[in-house]
Amino acid sequence: MSTFDQIVSIVKESCSHREVLVLDNIFPKAIQIPSADLIQVTENLFQNPELYFDMLSCITGIDNGAEANTMECVYTLYSIPFNSQLMLKVTLPRENPAIDSISHIWKSANWLEREIFDMYGIHFKNHPDLRRILLPADWDGHPLRKDYKQQEYYRGVKVES
Repeated sequence: MSTFDQIVSIVKESCSHREVLVLDNIFPKAIQIPSADLIQVTENLFQNPELYFDMLSCITGIDNGAEANTMECVYTLYSIPFNSQLMLKVTLPRENPAIDSISHIWKSANWLEREIFDMYGIHFKNHPDLRRILLPADWDGHPLRKDYKQQEYYRGVKVES
């Protein structure tokens, strides 16, 4: 079993673009990485026998609002054999947010990424079936974005808040 410092070291070795940010004042502890390094880092966390993060528990979308002009994807990972947790945070631009899909690593990412796409409009590149999962395919907008304006009518029926 690896310590958090060892995990950080392994993640830093996987990142090729810039320094990672360690967030150790939250639980589970988190590492913020560049979006360009997501695939390399997550593959390493899954395949490395010293870590073996074999379970993707959750992906959380966050809209930081127009002032920050960013959105985030937060990945909560769990290693069953080592009983350890880790969060990976990736910050994205708010205009046309896009990130690589990790559904080829953890199958549970498939529906989690679809939910974030549906609610926040974050596009997951190379996703095998990226389409709405909670709302109808012709729904306007993404309801969990802070700038979401509810449509007045949907298919001729008045939508009430």
